[in-house]
Amino acid sequence: MDKPWLQFYDPGVPESIDYPDDTLDALLANTARRFPDRPAIIFFDKQLSYRELDEAVSRFAAALQHLGLEKGDRVAVHMPNCPQFVIAYYGTLRAGGVVVPTNPTYTPRELHHQLNDSGARVVVTLTMTLDRVQAVRDETPVEHVIVTNIKDYFPPLIKLLFTLFKEKKEGHAADIRGLPNTSWFLELLRRHSPESRRPAGTTKDDLAVLGYTGGTTGVPKGAMLLHRNLVANALQVRAWTPGLREGEESVLGALPLFHSYGMTTVMNFAVAVGGAMILLPNPRELDRILKLIDKYQPTFFPGVPTLYTAINNHPDVQKYNLRSVKYCLSGAASLPVEVQKKFEELTGAKVVEGYGLTETSPVTHANPLNGRRKPGSIGIPMPDTLAKIVHIETGEELPVGEVGEIVISGPQVMAGYHNRPKETQATLRTDADGRVWLHTGDVARMDEDGYFYIVDRKKDLIIASGYNVYPREVEEVLYEHPKVLEAAVVGVPDPYRGETVKAFVVLREGEMATEEEIIQFCRDRLAPYKVPKLVEFRDSLPKTTVGKILRRQLAEEERRKLQAAE
Repeated sequence: MDKPWLQFYDPGVPESIDYPDDTLDALLANTARRFPDRPAIIFFDKQLSYRELDEAVSRFAAALQHLGLEKGDRVAVHMPNCPQFVIAYYGTLRAGGVVVPTNPTYTPRELHHQLNDSGARVVVTLTMTLDRVQAVRDETPVEHVIVTNIKDYFPPLIKLLFTLFKEKKEGHAADIRGLPNTSWFLELLRRHSPESRRPAGTTKDDLAVLGYTGGTTGVPKGAMLLHRNLVANALQVRAWTPGLREGEESVLGALPLFHSYGMTTVMNFAVAVGGAMILLPNPRELDRILKLIDKYQPTFFPGVPTLYTAINNHPDVQKYNLRSVKYCLSGAASLPVEVQKKFEELTGAKVVEGYGLTETSPVTHANPLNGRRKPGSIGIPMPDTLAKIVHIETGEELPVGEVGEIVISGPQVMAGYHNRPKETQATLRTDADGRVWLHTGDVARMDEDGYFYIVDRKKDLIIASGYNVYPREVEEVLYEHPKVLEAAVVGVPDPYRGETVKAFVVLREGEMATEEEIIQFCRDRLAPYKVPKLVEFRDSLPKTTVGKILRRQLAEEERRKLQAAE
């Protein structure tokens, strides 16, 4: 097929990459041999070298094997960005296990689904989220829980101050005595030597990560990402970065590592290039982000538009030196041109929009970092990546400029959905030449230069602050409320979050409720980014002739209201 985009690759970016046969954890071992004393992680002023990280990973792997973990067993890593996440992630892989990255803000209800669907035998969690794991543990396949305190890798003084003034007050204290099959993270590392780890026999074709996504349906599914998918994507992102200095770069890790975007563009990319990850547990702490950039001078800063917007509008942004940042890959939502321009003026960095999905490890497209960038475009396909626009119903390839579904083929494309053969068959389709194409469900077009533009996101999907919110999941919670008769959830434009969640509710006859009552009900059952920020009570909801609620009509009404107000 034609690849018009190749002419716009930056000098030095290859059309194709020679991928090693390595597993993801072998990538870390290789980097530790090449750059043993180079900082791998910087966390609250504590530094962990690649030698120290690699040793801790082997210790954790040995501990998991001692607990009975077999090749292919699932380990849920239920933490924000911290050294323990990285150690547990790579340690699980080195033990032969499969990582199930799990959002630490998940409620017990959400945890229940993910732990059962994945079949996780082990959960690694923080002291402050242990109660949520315990609430559902007996109803899941979980056999062992490993607990760590966020302070475990703080430097001594910060750890002391945290213990004295924050630990109990903020809910970080936990007592695991009396809890069956529950261990302290650091104690396990102390008890098991790197040498006691047994070779797992993992290959590049083995499953590495079950990344949960709603896909196009809203039902959370585990995208099966193989070692070779994730290694390929880390090396594709590396190849996209001309002039990169291996062993010298550093990445600001504000994106959550449990999300595929942060997993690849922060963690796996840093490991692939011998870069330092400057980790931040809470991406909403803007003052800390600015201080970290000022102090540690990161060269790479992957993020989402809302994060760049927040920095642009921070009242004290001029007090900080942000000029170290060279490149920013913006994803998860459309990047407004004014946000891009202002951030580039502040930092001197190149900010480019990209695109990807959990099903593609996740990066498939980006604008060239030094070459031609087109406003509103997600850019051009990565090395070894093919993309085309096909007719939504027939699957036939469409001419340049026509709108249809964007489909993708490349080494980063998943093996399928865990235990969901029908969804896999509908999403992964093989053409006459034997090439597998991932049908994204996103509506897009391609111009004559091979630059792609997303016209509409997956049907009904809401993207709030870069997070995918699936209306059906929120609606199911609303329907649990005893006063609610009918509910529909849509995304409405929001100047900061991109979109925000709005619920339309019809109450049962004779019932009364307030907006805050409905929001609080959702807050108790959903992660914060999924909770409706707006609630509108109605007598009825628009429906099709067969009774299906028309979400798109509600979303269109909101857009018209916004246009009228402007």
